[in-house]
Amino acid sequence: MQPRAAIAAIRFGLGRRPGEPVPGDPEAWLTGQLQAAPLPEEGPDLPDFAEIAAAFAEDRNDRVALAAAAEPPPVQAMARIGPPRAILLEQAEQRAQAALLLTTETPFRERLVSFWANHFAINARRGPVVGAHAGHMLRTAIRPHVTGPFATLLEAAVLHPAMLAYLDNTQSVGPNSRAGRGGRLGLNENLARELMELHTLSPAAGYSQADVTEMARILTGWTVRAAQPPGGAVFLPNRHEPGEKTVLGRRFEAGEAAVRVALRFLADHSATHRHIAAKLVRHFVADDPPPGAIRRVEGVLRDTGGDLGAASAALVATPEAWEAPLSKLRSPQDYVVAVLRAVGSPPPMVGSPPPPGQAVPFAMGLLGQPLWQVPAPDGWPDTAPAWTAPEAMLRRVEWAHGVAGRFARLNARDLAAELLGPLAAPATLAELARAGSARDALTLLLTSPEFQRR
Repeated sequence: MQPRAAIAAIRFGLGRRPGEPVPGDPEAWLTGQLQAAPLPEEGPDLPDFAEIAAAFAEDRNDRVALAAAAEPPPVQAMARIGPPRAILLEQAEQRAQAALLLTTETPFRERLVSFWANHFAINARRGPVVGAHAGHMLRTAIRPHVTGPFATLLEAAVLHPAMLAYLDNTQSVGPNSRAGRGGRLGLNENLARELMELHTLSPAAGYSQADVTEMARILTGWTVRAAQPPGGAVFLPNRHEPGEKTVLGRRFEAGEAAVRVALRFLADHSATHRHIAAKLVRHFVADDPPPGAIRRVEGVLRDTGGDLGAASAALVATPEAWEAPLSKLRSPQDYVVAVLRAVGSPPPMVGSPPPPGQAVPFAMGLLGQPLWQVPAPDGWPDTAPAWTAPEAMLRRVEWAHGVAGRFARLNARDLAAELLGPLAAPATLAELARAGSARDALTLLLTSPEFQRR
């Protein structure tokens, strides 16, 4: 295996799988994934908006029935009801996502999906509405748009029920709207602030607090039908702040259409191009992103009107991405996926009950990066210091040792050649040969500096 083939699979992908073909032209293999048709948004075992709303309605009816009981319901009756249906939906989505990460034949595209999901970070523990919609957001708002116009991705993510609920736009009411008159309900600026600070411009654009407030007024009216068919996001005119708004000197009319116009304006801003170019280069190239690489990706975004497919292809063409392999530390989520792909772990079945189907999300949480539970709207850190505390690294070793015990039949030296190729250090290969057991050798490989980096 040539070095560039190894770099393509490790740096841009999710890690090699045993027996996986080695691409003869690594760059073409990567860019070809950008042209691949996205996966279907809906699956036979995964819910649409109507099914999510129905689950919430059934959970609500169960709670009402229990509350109406003349006496506290017996434990047996409560046990028959089981966990809330909204939680079961979230777990089904997690199993489906884990299975996809372990088996996908377009790993670069899925890395882009994970990158953009972190850019538009949500926390499923923020409430049942966010949790039940988290997987749906990934499938329908993120994955289909990672190689399209950034404005399309931005609109799909910001106006998805998971984001509207996570950043409290469901509680935001125009003070001068029909619903806001009387002062009991008011403006919530959380979504507007994160939209401008994290999702688009960044503070480098020099926007003001007044711009944030005006953007929050534009966003009023957008809320979620949590338990009302057909579900999904909805615009309620009686909650929308009337009148013209001004953001960064641009005027926007009142009404439902204004938010889409405003989002396109922010998506096409030069500060947004610089911001997302820097994040892409930091994620795929180096913790300290090379300025030249940022300028090239930024230029592509500017010249193509925010074409994310073209920007991703520019990353592949960036010389710096191929010059310093294994300089980025794998985050816990990346590490779990790479390990399980490396040992050929069978994917969790989408329809199987936990805990087997929850093994991958459980491991991610154990190592400090639970799936869809980002602590803050700015997403998981993308640099090594966030993940290299001694306790965190020890957990990796302990978890890898457990995995190695189940896959001790594998020959670690052969696996090193297949997974890392020429990137495997001679010192690592020598340690594998000296290991006291097959399990120890596999643990050494999975915790080696080369394997933990990309």
